[in-house]
Amino acid sequence: MRTSLRSVRGARSALALLAAGALALSAAGCGDSGSNSGAPPGGIRNTVRLPGLSGQKLKVTAVWTGAEQKGFTKVLEEFSRRTGAEVAYVPSGDDMSAFVGSKIAGGDPPDVAMLQQPGALREFAQKGWLKPLGSEASAELDKNFAKGWQDLGSYEGKRYGVYFKVSNKSLVWYNTKVFEGAGAKEPKTWPEFLSTAQLIADYGIPPVSVGGADGWTLTDWFENVYLSQAGPEKYDLLAQHRIPWTDPSVKDALTALGRLFGGKGLLADGNDGALQTQFPTSVTQTFTGGEEPKAAMVFEGDFAAANVIGAGARIGKEARVFPFPAVGAKAPVVTGGDVGVALKDGPAAQALLTFLASADAAQVWAGQGGFLSANKNLDLAAYPDDTLRSIARAVIAAGDGFRFDMSDLAPASFGGKPGQGEWKHLQDFLKDPGDVAGTQRKLESDAAKAFKS
Repeated sequence: MRTSLRSVRGARSALALLAAGALALSAAGCGDSGSNSGAPPGGIRNTVRLPGLSGQKLKVTAVWTGAEQKGFTKVLEEFSRRTGAEVAYVPSGDDMSAFVGSKIAGGDPPDVAMLQQPGALREFAQKGWLKPLGSEASAELDKNFAKGWQDLGSYEGKRYGVYFKVSNKSLVWYNTKVFEGAGAKEPKTWPEFLSTAQLIADYGIPPVSVGGADGWTLTDWFENVYLSQAGPEKYDLLAQHRIPWTDPSVKDALTALGRLFGGKGLLADGNDGALQTQFPTSVTQTFTGGEEPKAAMVFEGDFAAANVIGAGARIGKEARVFPFPAVGAKAPVVTGGDVGVALKDGPAAQALLTFLASADAAQVWAGQGGFLSANKNLDLAAYPDDTLRSIARAVIAAGDGFRFDMSDLAPASFGGKPGQGEWKHLQDFLKDPGDVAGTQRKLESDAAKAFKS
């Protein structure tokens, strides 16, 4: 979801601003028994030992601006308070590779960078730009993160990165008024999801809103269906193109997805309309229109909450969320995230990565909202509301069973560009959901070219 993370940055920033206030609601459909206090008693915990760094300067870069920059700055301020280091934050702009490359060419790279894609970490490691994690940061990783997150931050057996901020991209948001009117309940399996969609269609409201104009939303649909149905091992093979897109497992996933995309009256504005609908509109049209919204449900990650709020819906009231239904044995957990890496040797950069790997750093931002952590030792009470707690719990509960966004793992020419590769062929599939075999052939042809290059 390369472009999607950029295109929804404004939504994510808005969420960070709103979460501490407007989002501080309980979500009955997604609640838990945790405290609503917003942060564990006693303020920010101190569970990690950091060196004294008085007089040392540290430059940190990330794509974050606005509210996200504000949230991360709070983390850096806590690090500075504990160590005495002077930390400067420098926004990179959207093209992190170009920014870091220019700084390295000029002989003045930042000490630490927060990267958005595993591919960028691999690229930087291959070029020799990254410094391996020290023993202290590695110890925090071992203590706080599942092996899957550790592996995502590694390259050729060496640890380089700490996944600090993540997203849960396996969520379905729904209009509670429509569900109540239709007598619908939150589905847990794919057959139940399709039955619920039909029930709502019979009630007179299109059940599902799809933002097909943005091809990345369709890769997210496919990835969730495929991960749940084919399983993590097959997902890994397909993500690395070690099995072709003509594999029977891809046929099964497209066939399952086609039951939704090809169902009569199941998509808002029909298939052609879905192809003209951009992601923000796909969300807002689900929560506007009073008694007759254009749809009852919309699928996307936790960042969709900002669009929900922007539509005037209160999360936990007019809007609720449930996990993406299980297509196979288990419900999927597809993620995205930002990984911290060191570009300079020295104790300051390593100390910051150690801090980012701790539950302490995650607690600083979690309390402000607009943030999810994969740190299994972060007290869920740090989050400001039950909805975020539930979404974060799903990421932690997945253990090593989660998988990173497949399109972010692929070469950009296949997984991350409008009008080509996955985006184009899944848009064609949305237009003609019966053409499973043709879609597979086109996907395989482009994947073979992209991975060879």
